[in-house]
Amino acid sequence: MFKRTNRWAIALVIFVIGLSVGIILTAGFNFTPKGEATPAESELVLSDGHSIFVPVVKEVQPTVVNISAEKVIQIEPPSFSFPPFDDFFKRFFQFELPHPYKKRVSTLGSGFIFMKKGDYYYILTNNHVVRDADKIIVTLLNGDVYRGDKVKLVGKDARTDIAVVRIKADKELPVAKLGDSDSVEVGDWAIAIGNPFGLTGTVTVGVISAKGRSNIPLPEGPDYQDFIQTDAAINFGNSGGPLVNIKGEVIGINTAIQTPTGGFIGIGFAIPINTAKFVAQQLIEKGKVVRGYLGVKIQEVTADIAEAYGLERPMGALIAEVQEGYPAAKAGLKSGDLIIKFNGKDVQNVSDLRLMVASTPPGTKVEIEVIRPDGTHKTFKVKLTEFPEEKTVAEGRKPSEESEAPEEEEAEWMGITVRPNPDGEGVVVTNVDPESDAYEKLIPGDIILKVGQIDIKKFDDFQKAKKRYKKSKRPVVFYIDRRGAKLFIAIRPE
Repeated sequence: MFKRTNRWAIALVIFVIGLSVGIILTAGFNFTPKGEATPAESELVLSDGHSIFVPVVKEVQPTVVNISAEKVIQIEPPSFSFPPFDDFFKRFFQFELPHPYKKRVSTLGSGFIFMKKGDYYYILTNNHVVRDADKIIVTLLNGDVYRGDKVKLVGKDARTDIAVVRIKADKELPVAKLGDSDSVEVGDWAIAIGNPFGLTGTVTVGVISAKGRSNIPLPEGPDYQDFIQTDAAINFGNSGGPLVNIKGEVIGINTAIQTPTGGFIGIGFAIPINTAKFVAQQLIEKGKVVRGYLGVKIQEVTADIAEAYGLERPMGALIAEVQEGYPAAKAGLKSGDLIIKFNGKDVQNVSDLRLMVASTPPGTKVEIEVIRPDGTHKTFKVKLTEFPEEKTVAEGRKPSEESEAPEEEEAEWMGITVRPNPDGEGVVVTNVDPESDAYEKLIPGDIILKVGQIDIKKFDDFQKAKKRYKKSKRPVVFYIDRRGAKLFIAIRPE
């Protein structure tokens, strides 16, 4: 019994001695020093204790300006006129009916100085910040104000929502460094600087959330969208301000947010600075933006259309209509051609092709690779022309609401019921089965002009198409006219 107790006592003494030595050694070598940052945290902190964002802000913030754009608008008051009692009100109640009046309003936004030429400094901002402005006032971070003949709107481009403003200064002003937005990666640091709600020089930090965002429904447009998405907070008044990388280079122009509440929810969009460089140069040199033009109407490629063309995934831009007299028509491109390459570069979607064509100077000869509806690949050489300022679009044919085809001439296929078109070529959709794949793709009144490889000139042609494609394992492509607009859809056979 004594021996067993002795052994336990010896073990306890050894444990206590070991624990004490461990504590002493740990304290002596200072393995976990109090208050010191972890390796991950230390990467965000400079030797002076400040964050890595401080020197970036100090360099860029002085280049950011506040832009106040003033304009006069016509106010139309509610109408309280009750003819023929207007004279009665005036006589007995001394009541003067309200009249329209003019009111001066102003919008606040941001911008940044990006170039110097002599005594002139050029500022990038958004078109929607200065649009329709009668007077533009520019205020620097230090409080200096430029107005009147010291400020000039050099040019603006609604299609990209970019504008250039020039100020004349009698002293040296800081100029922002422009980066390369093509080199931006998702996950990179993003720093937004601007004047939200008039709060001068506000800085917010986030990351690049996504690249190449398009088809964003924004009240200000623009038509050409290739946004950088960020979660750096952007609010009203930030428009036109710079989005900056960790090197202190401007990589975008803060432009818009997407929100169901009216406030920032972590989804902001900036125009890539490479797009801004292209637009700004032309606005300064020519006063307008000159773009290339192909002369086609294009639509997105859905998963069903991609499968019908033998593609593994949706890509490219599908030509819905070719405009006569323009480059595409002259080169031999046709509706139904799916553009997959433009001058050697893959075309991802409609927005991608629009940007490629627009950024190519008129007169340039380019190669365009397409997949035709029969699956063959073909390359065309096309000489681009200049984007027309205004295009007149001819009104397309519309189905007659009065004429009716004989009752016996009716066909049904894949849930689609059609009759001959009494106004010309094609067949008219009269009903679509809610249980079919065609539901919500076709609507009554649509005119079917082509099915697969078969042009639908008359009713019998639809019957031929039905016979030819009824056993198709791929979606069948339909070319339709919907109240004047041509487009393609793909429907899966039953």
